[in-house]
Amino acid sequence: MGYKVKVQKIVRRTNSTYYINFPSAIAESISLEKGEEMEWFIDGRNCFVLKRVKAADSFLKKAATKN
Repeated sequence: MGYKVKVQKIVRRTNSTYYINFPSAIAESISLEKGEEMEWFIDGRNCFVLKRVKAADSFLKKAATKN
């Protein structure tokens, strides 16, 4: 399942910046926290990959340790 988002462009006197909002449903499902560092990779003109800089624990590891 995918989530559509729109790219926003903010133009200032000295520069312009593009913003992409991260849907809260996705952020919550991966336990994304405020201030986490992410890194973009370009895989062709139509595919962009967003990766956590610091790897998070696996959901499967967490489930296994609870039992």
